[in-house]
Amino acid sequence: MIIYLRSLFCTFLFAISLSTYAQDFSISGKVVDVNNDAIELANIILFQGEEKEFLIGTSTDDKGFFNLDNLEEGTYYLKVSFIGLEEFEQKVVLTGNLDFKSIILKEIPENLDEVTIVAKKPTITRKPDRLVFNVENTALTEGSTLGVLRNTPGIIVSDGGINIKSAPAAIYINNKRVQLTSDELMQLLESAPANSIKSVEVITNPPASYDADSGSVINIIMSKNLVTGYRGSVQTNYTQGVFPRYNAGTSHYFKNDKINVNVNYSYTNQKINRDQDDRVNYLDMSNEIDEIWNSNVNRNTWTETHNLNLNLDYFIDERNTLSLTSTGLYTPYFKYKIDNNTNIFDADNNFLSSFTADNLSRDNKFNIGTDFVYKHDFKNASSLTFNAHHTAYDYERDQKVFQDEPIDANDSQFKTIANQDTQILTGKLDYILPLKNSSSFSAGLKFSNVNTDSDISRFDIINGEEVLNSNNTDAFVYDENVFAAYSNFSKSWDKWEVNFGLRVEQTNIEGKSISLNETNKQDYFNWFPNASVTHNVSDNMSAYANYKRSITRPSYTNLNPFTFFLNENTLVLGNPNLVPTYRDHYVIGTNFLEHFTVEAYYMNYDGNIAELPRQNNETNIISYTPTNLDKKTEYGFDFSFDYYPTNTWNLYFVTSFYNITEESNFGEGFVKQDQWSNYSLINNNLSLLHDRSLNINLAVYWIGKNLQQFQVIEDRLASELSVSKSILKRKGNISLSISDLFNDQDFYSSTRYLNQSSKTFIDLDNRLIKLGFSYKFGNTKLNTNERSTSEEGRDRLKDLN
Repeated sequence: MIIYLRSLFCTFLFAISLSTYAQDFSISGKVVDVNNDAIELANIILFQGEEKEFLIGTSTDDKGFFNLDNLEEGTYYLKVSFIGLEEFEQKVVLTGNLDFKSIILKEIPENLDEVTIVAKKPTITRKPDRLVFNVENTALTEGSTLGVLRNTPGIIVSDGGINIKSAPAAIYINNKRVQLTSDELMQLLESAPANSIKSVEVITNPPASYDADSGSVINIIMSKNLVTGYRGSVQTNYTQGVFPRYNAGTSHYFKNDKINVNVNYSYTNQKINRDQDDRVNYLDMSNEIDEIWNSNVNRNTWTETHNLNLNLDYFIDERNTLSLTSTGLYTPYFKYKIDNNTNIFDADNNFLSSFTADNLSRDNKFNIGTDFVYKHDFKNASSLTFNAHHTAYDYERDQKVFQDEPIDANDSQFKTIANQDTQILTGKLDYILPLKNSSSFSAGLKFSNVNTDSDISRFDIINGEEVLNSNNTDAFVYDENVFAAYSNFSKSWDKWEVNFGLRVEQTNIEGKSISLNETNKQDYFNWFPNASVTHNVSDNMSAYANYKRSITRPSYTNLNPFTFFLNENTLVLGNPNLVPTYRDHYVIGTNFLEHFTVEAYYMNYDGNIAELPRQNNETNIISYTPTNLDKKTEYGFDFSFDYYPTNTWNLYFVTSFYNITEESNFGEGFVKQDQWSNYSLINNNLSLLHDRSLNINLAVYWIGKNLQQFQVIEDRLASELSVSKSILKRKGNISLSISDLFNDQDFYSSTRYLNQSSKTFIDLDNRLIKLGFSYKFGNTKLNTNERSTSEEGRDRLKDLN
C-alpha cells in the first residue's frame, strides 16, 4: 500500500513539474484611481487581433493587481473598466512578459448603464443573516461537494447528517430545496464534483420567503454561462479508504440569446466500511450493573449511484422567462451488510455467553425532483414568479437477518420486505416590488401536499419455511397539506438597514395504520416572524441583530408506527404521537476592523425531536425511538478572523464556545443535562507559481466534547489537505487530497442517565486519499454567473432503517 501511494504521489509531482515548463507570455499591472488608491474588482478584458475578438477576462484583486497569462506572441487590445470611471484601452504588441505598473482610471460625471463584472471573490463574505464561502478558483473545487461543505465554516458533517453546529441544516441548490433522504443526500454530495460550485451560503436567519421549517439553510450556488457559447468538462477521481471508491462525471453549459442550459451527470461506485464497538450495561432494579454486553459491529455498504441534474432557462422575451430544474438520483444497487458479535459478561466481567447477528439488506430506489418556473418582470421593476414542484420517491428494501443465539436459546432467522412511495406536489407564487428610497416589498403564497404510502412485512424462517409474522407487518398511509403566506419588507438609509418578515402556515396531517386500524390527525396554525437590523457605526465597524422563529415537523417515517428490526435485540420504532419542534433563534454581532466578527446567539427549542437509543433492562433490547424532549436550549459566542497576509494567501479562523442543555421526563424520572463545547476551524488557501496555477488548501477543525440527544460525544480533530494544479493551458487540472491527517476523527459517545448506561466507539471510513483529474473544453475562457429561483420543498423523507 505504501509503495502504491508513493507511486501516486510521484506521478502527481511529475505532472506538476512538466506543467511548470509550459509557461507563455503574460500581461500584468495594477489599477488605481486618481488618488493612487487600489481599485478592487476592476474589469479586465483582453481582445485578440485587429478585429478585437474577445479572448480572456479577469478582475483585479483586493490590492488592485491583475495578471493575464498563457498568452502567445501577437497583437492584443487591453480594456480596463470600473463602474463610474473612464475606460482605459491600449493596443499591445506582445513579444514578452509585459507589466503595465499602474493604470489610472479617472472619474466621469455620468454612470454607465451596465457593466459586467467578472470577479474572483475573497474566500469569506460576512452578511447579517449569512456567511458566504466562495470556493471558485480554490483547490476545494477539485474535490467533492461534500468535501467543500466539510471545509465551510460553521458546518459539521458527521455520520448522522449535516448540521450548522448542533442544528440540522436544510440543503438547497440554487435556492431550491433538495428533496432527498439524509443518506441519499450524503451520497449525492459525495459523488457530485465541486468544480461547478461558485459559493456556499450558510444562512442562519432565512427570510420569510423560505419555508418555516428552514430554520438553518445551506445554499449551494452553482455556476452557469455568462455569455453565449458552450463549455463542458469531464472529471474522474479515485479514492482509497479502507476500500477503493470510483467516481466519474461530466458537466455541460450552453447559452444563446434564448436558452441557458446546464446538465451535470455523475456515476459513483463505492464500498464504505464502518466499525463500531458498543458496551451496554444492563442494570438491575437498584441501577447497579447486572450484565455487560460488549458488541463488535462491522458494517459494509456497497453502492452504485447515478446522479443527473438539469437546469434550463428559456428567455421568451426580455420580460418573460421559463425555467426547468430537475435533480435525479437512481440507486440500482445498494447492499448493506452488518456483522455483529456480542459477548455477555456478569457484573464482575465473568464470561456468560455470546451470540452473532448478521444483517444483509438490498435496496433499490430512485428520487426525482422537478421544478417548473415562470417569471415575469414588470416595467416598474417588480416581478412575479410562479413555481410548480413535483418529487417522486420510490424505495424498496429486502432484508435478511440471522441471529445465532446463546447455547440455551433457539437461533432466529427472518426477513423483511419494506416499500415506500412518496409524492410531493407544491405550488408557489412570489411577488417582489422595489420601492422608493432603497426599499423593497415582497409577498407570496404556497401550497404543498405530501402523500406517502409505505408497508412492511416480516417473515420468520421456521424449519426452512417463511411464516408471516403478523405482529410486525403493517401498512401506513400519510397525507399532509400545508397552506402558507408571507410578506417581507426591507429598507436601507444612511447607515441603517432593516428587514422584517412574517410567514403564516396552516398544517393538516393524517396518518393511518392499516393493520392496526389507527388514525392520527394533527391540525395547527402558526406564525413565524423574522427581523434583522444593521447599523454601520463607522467605515470599519458595523453592528447587527436578528431574530427568526422556525418549525421542524416530524419525518414521515418517524410518525409511522412500524417496528424495524436490525436484529432481535436492536430495533427502530416509529412514534405516531410526535408533535413539531419550534425554535426561536436570537443573534447579535459586530464586524470591525475589516477582518473581525464577534457574535452571540441564543436558541430555544420547544419539543425538540430526538431519536434516542433506549435500553430495556428486562428484555435486553435497545430501541431507537423518536421522542419530543421537554426543552432544549443552546447559547454561545462566535469569533472569526478573515485575512489576506498576501495577495495569494487567505487565512480564515473561527472559534465558537457554546452550551447545550437538554431536559425531559422519561416516566422513570426527570433528566437535565448540559455541556459546554468548542468548535474551531482554521483554513488556509494558498496560490503559488507565477500564474497561480498551483493551489493548496489546508483545513483543520476541532469539535470539542458536546451533547447530542442525551448522548455525550467526545472530542474530535478533523483535517484535510488539498492540492490542485492547472495543466494543459488551464484546460486540465490534477488534484490530490488527504483527509484525517492525524487519524483523530473517530469518536466515543456515551449515554448515562436514570437506568440508561452505554458507551460506543465509532471508527468511520474517513482516512482517505483522493487523486482526481478534470478537463475543460469548449469556450473555457468564460467565467460564470448565477441565475436562481426560490422554490422550497420538503426533505423529511427518511429511509426505513
